[in-house]
Amino acid sequence: MTVPMDHPGRRARFSEALTAAGIDLAFCPPSGDLEYLTGFPRRMASFGNNEYANQWVAGALFRPGAEPVYVIPQGYAAFNLPGGIDGEVVAVANTDDAATVFAGLLRKHGPPRTVAVSARTFGATAVRILETLPEVRLVDLDTVLNPLRRVKSAEELHALERASLICDTVMAEITPRVAVGVTELEIAAEIDYLMRKHGGRTSSFDTGVFAMGPGDGRDASTRVSANALVPGLGVSFDFGTVVDGYCSDFGRTVHLGEPGEEYRRVYDIVIAAQAAGMAAALPGATAADVHRATRQVIVDAGYGDRFRHRTGHCIGLDTHERPFISEEDHTVLEEGMTFTIEPSIFWPGHVGARVEDLFVCTPTGAHSLNRYHREMVVV
Repeated sequence: MTVPMDHPGRRARFSEALTAAGIDLAFCPPSGDLEYLTGFPRRMASFGNNEYANQWVAGALFRPGAEPVYVIPQGYAAFNLPGGIDGEVVAVANTDDAATVFAGLLRKHGPPRTVAVSARTFGATAVRILETLPEVRLVDLDTVLNPLRRVKSAEELHALERASLICDTVMAEITPRVAVGVTELEIAAEIDYLMRKHGGRTSSFDTGVFAMGPGDGRDASTRVSANALVPGLGVSFDFGTVVDGYCSDFGRTVHLGEPGEEYRRVYDIVIAAQAAGMAAALPGATAADVHRATRQVIVDAGYGDRFRHRTGHCIGLDTHERPFISEEDHTVLEEGMTFTIEPSIFWPGHVGARVEDLFVCTPTGAHSLNRYHREMVVV
């Protein structure tokens, strides 16, 4: 069941933030930002860009204290907004001079001094703004909008939990299908199907199924292949789905055949590293603190150079959101932030293991929105 989001309340807080930042006008293309503020729907992602006439103008303009003005090109309206959208809409036909229409909207209430653009804005849109308003100061809207987006409401947490529980269900169903002779591609395709079957709108990113272990030079940089599974390897999973626009991100490793001593040791280290990150993820700690606590467990065990990525990232309407749970990010965690903690040890030719769950920051530490167990699984 879809839970309504408080878009008017979000826009009111956004308007106050724009005023406080001295921003006269903001532009958001179809994106997580625009969906957050208005509920404006996004299409499912494709590998490349879907181009159409006047695409660069699609989105909405926001002024402090006013409702948004949607700018909708003909190509976008035809199939992406069959029911239209509430509010002021400026339609742009394929044959219109979109630059003139857009310039008129920018100047409608007098020339703004500062314009903010969302992170997914086309370069062509930014160029048009500067051509129309050469004296304007162009700034990054993320500095205003991200602090609002990163603390999740009860309704957002409900959507994130539902997306996470689909991953739990899929992991339980796919594990018995991990067997010698089955290909990684077959398993990945089945995961994508099961996520849709259980109510996910789409995959939130490309599904990863990758086997690593002794005598196999495979690295985690190859996320899926046509290789058939063979005994003695750890099969790592990385997948997520989307519910009501909100993304999940989940991971486990299953061993094919009886594991050796090093895999058992590494698996326990990865689980302990995640537990350390969970304990460190308290309100008032920094994202870097959580990364440091997670990583230190792996460093102390002698595998520091095999943990080659950040500990995690915030998540919501986009799979990777700021702040990042990483060494360079000193953002202070707040109650209600949602993020992944996903330590790994990947050593080509030797061993591969990872664990990943989605967490919410609470006064007592990180609370997992996933319920799937973290015990070692051997098939």
